[in-house]
Amino acid sequence: MTQSQAIRGYDPVAYFSVGKPVKGNAKYSFEWKNATWIFSSQENRDAFERDPEKYAPQYGGYCAYGMSEGHKAPTDPNAWTIVEGKLYLNYSPKVKELWVKNTAERIEMADKNWPDLKNKE
Repeated sequence: MTQSQAIRGYDPVAYFSVGKPVKGNAKYSFEWKNATWIFSSQENRDAFERDPEKYAPQYGGYCAYGMSEGHKAPTDPNAWTIVEGKLYLNYSPKVKELWVKNTAERIEMADKNWPDLKNKE
């Protein structure tokens, strides 16, 4: 089984450490939850390995807004927010604009939808 590349090869830790999306380098990779996570530095890889749940995007990396609407959607690594220490990705910068209008309610809806949708294609 081939591992998929998580969040299009962007470093999930960088969203927290430098506050922006940073493309990872394949030499700093880590396998977790059937995906290959790529990091921009050994330090970030090590941080993720110690606590992947802290850095991994919510909803398996699917669009948080889409999840709040009851469906899975791909994401753009440049459309993101960190809310209460958790990383949320969105489909596009336009969708992110909708997401940030009522983030708390969207998170509540997405959290309710995620258990039913996480294992569906």
